[in-house]
Amino acid sequence: MLDVRISAAPAVSLDCISLAHGAGGRASQQLLDTVFRPAFARRTLDLTHDGAVVDAAGARFAFTTDGYVVGPLFFPGGTLGDLAVNGTVNNLAMCGARPLWLSAAFVLEEGLPMGDLRAIVTAMRDAAREAGVAIVTGDTKVVERGKGDGMFITTAGVGVVEHTAAAPERVRPGDAVIVSGDLGAHGIAVMSVRDGVGFDGAVKSDTAPLWPAVKALYDVGVDVRCMRDLTRGGLASALNEIATTARVSIVIDEAELETATVVRAACELLGLDPLYVANEGRFVAFVAPADVSKALDALRSVDVSRGAAFIGVVEHAHRGLVTLRNHLGESRVVDVLTGEQVPRIC
Repeated sequence: MLDVRISAAPAVSLDCISLAHGAGGRASQQLLDTVFRPAFARRTLDLTHDGAVVDAAGARFAFTTDGYVVGPLFFPGGTLGDLAVNGTVNNLAMCGARPLWLSAAFVLEEGLPMGDLRAIVTAMRDAAREAGVAIVTGDTKVVERGKGDGMFITTAGVGVVEHTAAAPERVRPGDAVIVSGDLGAHGIAVMSVRDGVGFDGAVKSDTAPLWPAVKALYDVGVDVRCMRDLTRGGLASALNEIATTARVSIVIDEAELETATVVRAACELLGLDPLYVANEGRFVAFVAPADVSKALDALRSVDVSRGAAFIGVVEHAHRGLVTLRNHLGESRVVDVLTGEQVPRIC
């Protein structure tokens, strides 16, 4: 049952952190390394994965949590509500876990139209049904006008790991790098309705549950080493995190990366690199080199990953380095994101 409580107390603020909203890349890593991990030190936190994999009652479970503060609440192709469901479902899927249950905690700003709240909750219900999960518990708080920017949602999820858990530590030289589809749609969709920015051509967020694509890989016996959904910081940040954790280098081929025409044009207009723009329905998978064809066939059989492509390989040299090879054969370093290109996209 949803526990509904009304409170006039504002949310706790951290007034000594001088970071942009949703700061990513090095800034987030610094917070993790200097504040959170020392306080909550456990091996599961040290693994820098999308969730924790724990053993209990003779089974393996994945557990994850995430906060969603995207503005505006409604954007082409999605809402804060379905984003909060899909994002947590996808974190579980990236651990190789079949999503089972979610919790949902709402921070509502005084004056939020009830119609908006109902629309968000309806979107969450529909997204949960599509993803095959149940929202089983939650909480609601109300803060004063001007303190909550409409609505924030935090969801946590539990899933069961039915196969070998995917993790960065399993990545090894020779592994193939596969991306499940085109890049950057979510970030540009949010930008298209923020601050009056508009682009020629329709662009919609790619927000969607990824478990069907992950299940397709496991069903045909693909040796999945690691997966990461391409949210804040996009493909570039995901690859850098994995390269650093696995102590390998990754080389990707620019010619194999797909970006919709409208997304590419918008990025050029705004001075953004599509490699760093957020997605909410795309992921990168590292698989055994012998399984590339099998993995691509499996992914392309599912709607959410029909645009899957083999984009690169894992190498020994220059551990922690990600490089991009262009159509001329020249290479450039794909560095860690130092700021946030598009703030508050999730």
